[in-house]
Amino acid sequence: MAATPSVAVVGGGASGTLAAVHLLRRARALAMPLEVVLIDQYGRHALGQAYSTTDPHHLLNACVSKMSAIEGDPGHLLRWARDNGLDIDGPDYLPRQVYGRYLRDVLAAAEEPPLRVVRRVTGTASGLTCDRGVRVRLSDGGQIDADAAVLALGNRTPAAWPHIVDAVDSRYVADPWARNALTRICDGAPVLVLGTGLTMVDVAVTVTRAHPDAVVYAVSRHALLPRPHPYPVPPPVPVPIPDGPLGVAGLLRAVRLAVKDNAGDWHGVVDGLRPQVQRLWARLTPDDQRRFLSGAARYWEVHRHRIPPATAARVADLRATGRLRVLRGQMLRTTAVPGGMRARVEVDGAVRELDVGWLVNATGPGSDIARDPFLASLISGGTARPDRLRLGLDAGLGGAVLDATGHSDGRVFTLGPMLRGSLYETTAIPEIRAQAAALASRLIEAVTIRPGRSHPEPGSSEPHIDVPYHRIEANALTFGSSLTESEITRIAGG
Repeated sequence: MAATPSVAVVGGGASGTLAAVHLLRRARALAMPLEVVLIDQYGRHALGQAYSTTDPHHLLNACVSKMSAIEGDPGHLLRWARDNGLDIDGPDYLPRQVYGRYLRDVLAAAEEPPLRVVRRVTGTASGLTCDRGVRVRLSDGGQIDADAAVLALGNRTPAAWPHIVDAVDSRYVADPWARNALTRICDGAPVLVLGTGLTMVDVAVTVTRAHPDAVVYAVSRHALLPRPHPYPVPPPVPVPIPDGPLGVAGLLRAVRLAVKDNAGDWHGVVDGLRPQVQRLWARLTPDDQRRFLSGAARYWEVHRHRIPPATAARVADLRATGRLRVLRGQMLRTTAVPGGMRARVEVDGAVRELDVGWLVNATGPGSDIARDPFLASLISGGTARPDRLRLGLDAGLGGAVLDATGHSDGRVFTLGPMLRGSLYETTAIPEIRAQAAALASRLIEAVTIRPGRSHPEPGSSEPHIDVPYHRIEANALTFGSSLTESEITRIAGG
């Protein structure tokens, strides 16, 4: 009797879970036996970084009606919540830990032992090779053999901060999403957070609830905070983008015009741009993508990645009472002092010294994939290659990972944040679940055809998603209304 087909999924967070769920559902529809091996470094299967938080005040940044795990079934999450005794509606925002529970339940429901099962493995992938199948090597010496693999690696950990030279290591939180990272901040001492984005908001919420007198300083170059979701949410507004060659300046001007035509309301414009982002990103040259990332991305991010009204109200209260102090500038260096550290910070052109007990790196996902040992091994071994902007992996049709020569054998795939360079808008649940649903059929094909099949290079008749991508989201254009004409010219290199 032939062995049961198997797929190894490296990464047990939301991307890996959605890939496993849609694959199992597809196998069920085909009455096909299948084993999915879900490999998670920390044993947080289905939770990953985003949904392993234990703070009930960390809310989803999108409402219930947008967060279904099942492509084509937008009401799935709402039904699950009500079946589990939660009194919520579509416009409400669930705690992220509850959403993690939902993902675990969805994964369990997709199994049908003994025909279709998930084998949950706790381990760190250290290498991957393809021969007559796929072999994933683990750091403890173990290995997983499968017919195909999915690299669902999620976001990278924050990049190392170069100026922390004298800080006491025990008081520096290099990755706020590492297990129990924030519970270490337990003495009510002031906290300095590098970054003013979504992670900073979570850190401030947790620290100030645990310690009523704690003060959080947040510093970044722009000092921009995520904008709140409006209530009620206005409908998306179509944004006409000129045909022909497209540059950053033209894109930003089109967004400014759309906001003006929408009576100055940018919310609907941003939401109207979102379905176009991947196509717009593909129309920009690599140089324009870099310009966007370096000059405009942050403005887009604070408008695109919004926070729930309740979280926004909490942030406003913290700022009004002086418990959250947002600084525009950069940290220069730190020096150890009794009970903490002294941080030299340049704020609006002047140097200040802050005595703090804790330093938290909330600068967001690291962008250089070569820092990840597993990815570095794939690249050095020729199994994969980075995209042109080095934000993730180069991939072909349906997320098929391309090797050093630009080919794919059709057995190793990726989805989610690993495709930021190609798609840009690829880190949120709606985009990832759509990718997972499309990938399911490709994986079924991969485990049922002969091994070693070579797929065409970019430029052949087979479509290819070879679009440089960055940590920016092509949607960044929405912030165009916040930029002056001179700023647009500067960003565009004029």
